This record gives sequence, C-alpha cells and structure tokens, in this order.
Amino acid sequence: MKIITQSLATDSAAYLQGYLREDGNATAPAIIIVPGGSYTHIPEQQAEDLALAWSARGFQAFFLRYSFTGEKHPLLPAPIVELAQSVATIRQHAEEWRIDSDRITIAGFSVGGHIVALFNDLWHDAKINTLAGTQPEQVKPNAVILGYPVISPKLGFPTDAQVLASWTDDVDSIAADELVNDQNVPTFIWGTAADPLVPVQNAMSYAQASLAHHVDTDLHIFHHGPHGLALANHVTAWKPGTDLPHVAHWMDLANEWLNELN
Repeated sequence: MKIITQSLATDSAAYLQGYLREDGNATAPAIIIVPGGSYTHIPEQQAEDLALAWSARGFQAFFLRYSFTGEKHPLLPAPIVELAQSVATIRQHAEEWRIDSDRITIAGFSVGGHIVALFNDLWHDAKINTLAGTQPEQVKPNAVILGYPVISPKLGFPTDAQVLASWTDDVDSIAADELVNDQNVPTFIWGTAADPLVPVQNAMSYAQASLAHHVDTDLHIFHHGPHGLALANHVTAWKPGTDLPHVAHWMDLANEWLNELN
C-alpha cells in the first residue's frame, strides 16, 4: 500500500490523504471519507480506519481533512469547495492512481455527512465550482453515503447560536434537505434511532427529500446505538456500547448497494 498526502489549496490547511492499493493493474473504485468532528477537528485515526476498511474491499480510499471553524469565518462553504477540489484531484490522477473515474463515492459522517449532503445538492452549482476552480463534470460524484449525518441546523444540531454563527450567516443556505434537487446522485443513508446528539430526523428528512426528487435512495435506521459509531465494530469502538454487530452491517449493506449501482 502507498500512502499519499495531497494539499488542496495554498490558502488552506485542507488536504486529501490516500491509501492506494498496489496489487494488480486493473482500475478500482474510489471512496473519499469525510469525517465528523463538529467542524472543529477531525478524528484522524477513525478516518484512517474507515478508509482502510474500504481499501480492504478493493477501493482506492482517501480521507479529507477539511477546514475548521477556527481557520475560516464563517466556515461554510469552504469544506464543500474543498470536497469539490478533492473529487477533481482524484479524477485528474485517475490513471496514475489506478482509479475508475466513473466509480467515485463520497462517504460523510456526522458533520462530514453535512458536507457531503450539501455537496450532493450543489456539485453542479456555479458558485461552488468557481470557488473550487473546477467544472461540474470534474466533480460530480457517482454515489454518496451518509452516516448519522447532520443535515440542517433546523433539525436539532447544533443547539448553540454561537456555534451556528461560526458555521454560517445564512442558515437556509446550509439546510441540505431543502436543497435536494433532481441532479442529486444515488444516496445511501444510515443512522440510529437512539442517537442522542444528532436527531435521527436529520437522516429521515434528507431521505424524504431525496425520494421526492426520485433520487435512488437506500435508508437504514438501526434501533440502538449512540452517535459517532463509524464502523460500529471493535476497530472503531471508543467506549462501551460502540461495538455493535447489528449496526456494523451498514458497511456490507452500503457495499452491496454500490455493487448494484455499477
């Protein structure tokens, strides 16, 4: 395996870290992990564990370290722009990195899910592409995965006005469920009904909006489990009650769904 780190812009701390399989000569699908961290940090070990789990399934896997609230104010849309630059970078290096540029999936977790959900809504947006220096055809994902996602501040997270002000000065512009449109790509969503931090209504609202726009949508709500489960197995368990074999099926389900799309 070859580990690479690709900076995205000179005026940003954002970078894309890749875990490239070097077995064989065939091209492979790619996945970009966009981790959570409340927009103040990312859990890099968890991001790496998620990437390596997908690598083990035959993907060229990456994670995005996007900009945080302490680095840009208001923060958004910077992480969305950085995600666009990440997809464009992968397509630019597709031959070198042995990637099938028609099989690029983006998987976001918690606030990373917020970034991915907004990007799913806005990948074709002129403003986002201008800021990223990209064209829509360079950045269109083929599928997205949302794990216990933040979708809209109107749906229960964050609850602190000062935190929200560090994200945006226009709440409507980051309500991802309200921005779903007919150009959204196939979307897999999972969460837990018992999530005490990000209400499950976030996932439900985005799924309902996606279905209303006839987007290929696969929704899985598990009855039990806290926020931030990642793989939901022993690899990413961070406290008692976070190694949950039933919830851990999300990855098999997502992989099966991706295979059905291709």
